[in-house]
Amino acid sequence: MEGKKKLKTTAPGNRESSIHIPVDQYLNYILIEKGLSDKTVESYSIDLTRFLEFLEKNSVYNLSETDTPIILRYLIALRNAGLSARSRARHLVTLRGFYRFLAHKGMIKHDPVRIIDLPKAGLKLPDVLSIQEIQDLLSLADGSKPQGARDAAMIELLYAAGLRVSELISIKLQDINLEAGFVRVFGKGSKERVVPIGLYAKERIDHYIVNARPRLLKNKMNHFLFVTRLGKPMTRQGFWKLLKRYVLKAGINKNITPHTLRHSFASHLLEGGADLRSVQLMLGHIDISTTQIYTHVAREHLKKMHEKFHPRG
Repeated sequence: MEGKKKLKTTAPGNRESSIHIPVDQYLNYILIEKGLSDKTVESYSIDLTRFLEFLEKNSVYNLSETDTPIILRYLIALRNAGLSARSRARHLVTLRGFYRFLAHKGMIKHDPVRIIDLPKAGLKLPDVLSIQEIQDLLSLADGSKPQGARDAAMIELLYAAGLRVSELISIKLQDINLEAGFVRVFGKGSKERVVPIGLYAKERIDHYIVNARPRLLKNKMNHFLFVTRLGKPMTRQGFWKLLKRYVLKAGINKNITPHTLRHSFASHLLEGGADLRSVQLMLGHIDISTTQIYTHVAREHLKKMHEKFHPRG
């Protein structure tokens, strides 16, 4: 298409790097070969320049080094910067086209954006608590009292292992291995998984089992780990109420549910640099469209990932 000028991104310090050259090639491709308007190409250029700046801040200087976790961390960074769901969806569309081009040209072996879904209503990442808000929430329960020790252990475990509330209240004594630092969980469809729980959760659960649980049971028998003051298993509604009480006490002005701690677990691990497959395996979250990307990860590897990247590992 004659009359169209080639576009070029400018690398910091007026230097061209291996990370900028493919972007220049892509912009010229969509401008000259695809015939997109100057305004559309300019919009893509702005989005990709912002993405390159993010990569360089994270010491990524070659696009072949980018993977799905770094893309997710970028989307989280956009959300934290205040971008709306619609704007984040536009950025994802830009990255999809760019990485599709790179894969087609043989510049990368795998497309890290392909498996990230774009909801019809636009990309919406779940609300999460900040690490400071998590720390505030976990510091409130009075561990010297039976119910306080139980509450502390439940909230800590929910966040430490990224559990669903249904999984949390279904845990039995035999499912916890404090010595090894794992909890066995039965998720949706009764699928079993084993998740590392970290030092803080181990200490609080141990304190609860030794000092608080017997006082709550009052010589009653119960196989479930978490029980009420009447010695009965904790319910979903019961836990939701106690969590809401602590959220209000912590002064957190967000609509927090038990699932928010599960979202926070995943987000904090990804933001810390954990690999996506390990996080997905710990969550037990299997999506039909992405099932084949998950591979078996040894338990020891999961434990190391958790200890390395979880704020309270």
